[in-house]
Amino acid sequence: MQLAELARLLGETLVGDGAIEIHQVASLEEAQTGHLSFLTNSKYRKQLDKTQASAVILHPDLQEITHLPRILAHNPYACYAKATALLNPRKRFEPGIHPTAVVAQGVRIDPSASIGPLVTLAAGVEVGVNAVIMAGCHLGENVKIGDDSLLYPNVTVYHGCQIGKRAIIHAGAVIGADGFGFANEHGKWLKIPQIGRVVVGDDVEVGANTTIDRGALNDTVIADGVKLDNQIQIAHNVRVGENVAMAGCAGVAGSAVIGAGSTVGGGGMVLGHLTLAEGVHVTAGTLVTKSITEPGKYSSAMPVMEHRAWLRTAANMKHIDELAARISELEKSLESLKGNKT
Repeated sequence: MQLAELARLLGETLVGDGAIEIHQVASLEEAQTGHLSFLTNSKYRKQLDKTQASAVILHPDLQEITHLPRILAHNPYACYAKATALLNPRKRFEPGIHPTAVVAQGVRIDPSASIGPLVTLAAGVEVGVNAVIMAGCHLGENVKIGDDSLLYPNVTVYHGCQIGKRAIIHAGAVIGADGFGFANEHGKWLKIPQIGRVVVGDDVEVGANTTIDRGALNDTVIADGVKLDNQIQIAHNVRVGENVAMAGCAGVAGSAVIGAGSTVGGGGMVLGHLTLAEGVHVTAGTLVTKSITEPGKYSSAMPVMEHRAWLRTAANMKHIDELAARISELEKSLESLKGNKT
């Protein structure tokens, strides 16, 4: 589309030739004629000077650093995301049910929905307006899929679970498997039936091979706007607040509560029955062992170092209590010497 039309749809200010045709977005380094690029940090000024892009997105404070046609946005990265969506709309799927799909009696499928090859829909399933269920998915009894949601191939949604509107569930995700609930009796484990559900809100994205366990008694709840990366584990009875984002391989143990607007970096772990306040940001590889009551950034992982240095550090940590006691004794001796001098 023309740059002027793109700026209008984005609701941002245009400076320069609006008649330029834009057909894709690209990085400053890789952009060619017809590409729209973006600048989020002035330290990449050299890349901007050399770019072959036809136009760029940048902050109004930086509008004078280039003569290229430019869209001015106070959040250039968010503007780039919206532009990418406009230039790359979601593929349209033909409505209807593939002849190889297995559909139980009583299933309700909106006529606008698309059901792919080898999909199985159990009794009581409801599929909403414009929803897309791609090849090999399985929806258990009484599952509900909201309007405009997209399930990529081989997604499994267990019985009774609900997916809200405009959800994107990537391939291999499992929603509603049993939580890890067992009681020990005389050294043997007794399975506790997991009778809750998983309830996923609107505008949620769940990454490939991510698993969200059903509740033991109450539901596991994923609120509106949550974004989960690939290979994440969400245990039973967890409650994830609105607009939380978690990076790959994060894990949340049973009955933990993650406050709205929080983030968990890759490989971060939150132990069970803990509560994270709203706006808590857990950095990559961090192990959260106690509840966090104040917003902010929290870390626990030891930074990477050369192996021999790490071995020395680990060895010293074994003696940390002894060293602390010796320091305390030295402090007392110093105080005593000061007292004698006076």
